[in-house]
Amino acid sequence: MKHILILTTLTTLLFSAVDLNTATQKELVSLKGIGASKAKAIVSYRDENCFKGVDELTKIKGIGRKLLEKNRDNLTVSECKR
Repeated sequence: MKHILILTTLTTLLFSAVDLNTATQKELVSLKGIGASKAKAIVSYRDENCFKGVDELTKIKGIGRKLLEKNRDNLTVSECKR
């Protein structure tokens, strides 16, 4: 059962876009080049400023254009709900 849950979670993460305004740190870590500290920085930024577009991800220290482009197809931004 545990393996099925893990497989289901990984499959979901692989085939669905990560929403920068709602993703958990665990979901953010699934992105290429995003570790725990960058995921935490993304959540902190989001708590202060909602993402209006995926390009805003480069405002996070340590995330540049190359890293953004590696992940662009897996990113989305929903409407901010504040």
